[in-house]
Amino acid sequence: MSVELPALPYAIEALEPHISRKTLTVHHGSHHAAYVDRTRALIKGTPLESASLVEIVKAQASQPGPLFNAAAQSWNHAFLWQSMRPNGGGDATGAIAQRIVKDFGSHDAFREQFQAAAVGQFASGWAWLVLDGGTLKITTTSNAATPLTGSQKPLLTLDVWEHAYYIDYQQRRPDYVKAFLAHLVNWDFANANLAG
Repeated sequence: MSVELPALPYAIEALEPHISRKTLTVHHGSHHAAYVDRTRALIKGTPLESASLVEIVKAQASQPGPLFNAAAQSWNHAFLWQSMRPNGGGDATGAIAQRIVKDFGSHDAFREQFQAAAVGQFASGWAWLVLDGGTLKITTTSNAATPLTGSQKPLLTLDVWEHAYYIDYQQRRPDYVKAFLAHLVNWDFANANLAG
């Protein structure tokens, strides 16, 4: 079976004080692991058993249901861990920095728009920086939905489900989003996605 829970790309305490060891233990070790286990159970004995996670998500996109939800959440979470790093955040670096200025006007304008989108996403979902037809855009998706199934190319994401931040921030989603933008964004990952 090809679907596995990926290890975090950093130590469990590496994102402190912005995201605690306790949050990552629950978020990665319980929530993400449960999505992976559910995906594996649903594909066992089916033609998708040897498919990649991306193939499963795309195959189920036209008929969202339990398998799509589990597989898409598995993929979204794996993408999330890569979207963050210790000592990240701040103004973008590399090729994406010029694109941000071109498409949003400034780094501050990008942060303001990302903050507004992430905080404004009603209930559970995700905030994304995507490449859409050659232009950088900010978008949000609800529940397990992901730009992976459409024409937009995901560059980085932030999980705004409550389980992603409630232990550390309680109901203060704006503070969680600010911490992500100021201290955690992995611009190297975004640049690799932009180039790939």
